[in-house]
Amino acid sequence: MNFSQIPGQKEIISKLIRSVREERVSHAQIFTGPEGCGSLAVALAFAKYISCENRNDHDSCDVCRSCVKYEKMIHPDLHFVFPVIKKGRKDSESVSDSFLAEWREFAGKSPYFTINAWLDSINVENAQGLIFASEAEEIIKKLSLKTYESDYKIMIIWLPEKMHPAAANKLLKLIEEPPDKTLFLLVSDEPDRIIPTILSRCQLVRLPGFTNDEIREYLTGRYSAGRQRAEEIAKVVSGNIIKAIELFENEDSSRQNLDRFRKLMRFAWKRDVMSLMKWSDDISVTGREAQKKFLSYSLGMLRENLMMNLGQMKNNIVFLAGEEASFSGNFHPFISLANIYPLNDEFNQAFSHVEANGNPRIIFLDLAFKVTRLISRTPKV
Repeated sequence: MNFSQIPGQKEIISKLIRSVREERVSHAQIFTGPEGCGSLAVALAFAKYISCENRNDHDSCDVCRSCVKYEKMIHPDLHFVFPVIKKGRKDSESVSDSFLAEWREFAGKSPYFTINAWLDSINVENAQGLIFASEAEEIIKKLSLKTYESDYKIMIIWLPEKMHPAAANKLLKLIEEPPDKTLFLLVSDEPDRIIPTILSRCQLVRLPGFTNDEIREYLTGRYSAGRQRAEEIAKVVSGNIIKAIELFENEDSSRQNLDRFRKLMRFAWKRDVMSLMKWSDDISVTGREAQKKFLSYSLGMLRENLMMNLGQMKNNIVFLAGEEASFSGNFHPFISLANIYPLNDEFNQAFSHVEANGNPRIIFLDLAFKVTRLISRTPKV
């Protein structure tokens, strides 16, 4: 990943390049921003630039020995930590190296992805991705060694908020006083969930979302999307390049979540208990990651329909298109200020219960009955 391959973030990239050229690179940095801002892509390009043997004023050379290995993510001085699942014995904690081959293949295709997409790629089923306590010992061991080829050892930790507290506490001193020529690049979606003692030891690099033009040009250039389709997607994703790619590549998944959401709301409005029970049975066997995706999708749909009800279409802050827009054109009067807050609370609570490995059939049946109570019987326009 080169800086030139990132369709935006020019101001941040310029500052990072300047810090390297002026030899003022902070030993521990957290790259963060709104979902889909390209934080992992920026961290990967930054690490590659730091280690490049012939870097210029704008980017890595892309041809030196270091760049070639970085592109394949096999450089001996580049290390990765990311959420994984237990592999093998139930009482045995996995470390990132157990999934390194899968990570290189997955992240090598594109640096724009979510935790759900990564976990789906390694077939987690109902497991939750974590950075286990045993990872800390691996990190300490790797960073205690001398560099092999580069001036710097670079440790990229993706989603440090998923780190077990025991692992985080073991790393505190290492992050505060790392070995010479060692860099920590943390990439976080939710920095507020990182333990404060680690957060306070890192320099925060905040990235903005992409512009509509940047997303449109990326889709037309990288994916050969038609200009009209790229424009439509760019308009509805609100700067989220991950969502833009997902919409382009996975229209079937979005359509499936829309179908589930539509059925839930219709059955709830009709007070159709038998259909709601069947609906909860159907979604309870889909796997926890799919269930979390549906709940996140539903929260977005509730927000968009409230905005439509409040007459915000003309202000260009409603991000719906295609079948979603068609459905919401009739549905939005049923979501108002009178029920949006309790509905949001119920969907967020269901998400938390799924994440905590609760019984999905109970969770979704309870959610369905609560939606039945909260959905407006009389449209409010």
